[in-house]
Amino acid sequence: MQSKEDENIVFIRLFTDENLNIELKKACKKHDVKTAVILSGVGQLKESEIGYFKTKGDYLPEKINKTCEILMLTGNICKKEDDYILHSHIILGDKNKNAIGGHFINGTISITAEIVIIKTNINIKRKYDEETGLQALFLD
Repeated sequence: MQSKEDENIVFIRLFTDENLNIELKKACKKHDVKTAVILSGVGQLKESEIGYFKTKGDYLPEKINKTCEILMLTGNICKKEDDYILHSHIILGDKNKNAIGGHFINGTISITAEIVIIKTNINIKRKYDEETGLQALFLD
């Protein structure tokens, strides 16, 4: 992973076989992120897992065991103690130009990925929301 920051904008480059979530968290730690917005993400994953939330307690994960282009990656990041909570969504495209998208759970870089985040000082927290069953966003 490589990363550079200028005026709260961080460019991140990931390489073959790196885990997108793990490396994104490393970049957040390196750049002392409190909260951030994932502005864009492009590249290619060789395997990934995405999900779809139906209702409380009913979440449908799906493994994608083929190489797909990252057509779009967006979301937000918040610090929780010494770790980060990533909430991101992704659209993937396969070699036949078919697209699939959903909540991004995990993925391994095939060739490269380029991600841009914007750091903020907004204090946000994720807490369990009894009504939805999600780790919901709470603003202080």
